[in-house]
Amino acid sequence: QVQPVESGGGSVQAGGSLRLSCGAPDYSYISNCMGWFRQAPGKEREGVAVIYARDGKTFYGDSVQGRFTISHDSAKNTVYLQMNDLKPEDTGIYYCTGAYCAGGYCYCGWKADFGYWGQGTQVTVSS
Repeated sequence: QVQPVESGGGSVQAGGSLRLSCGAPDYSYISNCMGWFRQAPGKEREGVAVIYARDGKTFYGDSVQGRFTISHDSAKNTVYLQMNDLKPEDTGIYYCTGAYCAGGYCYCGWKADFGYWGQGTQVTVSS
């Protein structure tokens, strides 16, 4: 089982930007359906963005729509999350996840069967 590895987290002031990356250490395939979730202290994990690499369809959480962009590099089997205009409420641990896709095809959306999870990367936005 391949575990995604996240990178790119850090601390930034409000209004700043960060780009998160996620993939397998050896760039091996994880899934065609990849996503980012986050969890703030004392809150439940929430969906941030999802992408289906097969057709490029994307989904975004309401709070990040228009500020965050998810993308996928098929050559590197890597998914990115570009985060712009960051706000203090974006603070949390960001987890990369991949869904189980039989033969590369699967339902991809918020209710996808996300079974591959990274360890998370911390994003802190100060006001």
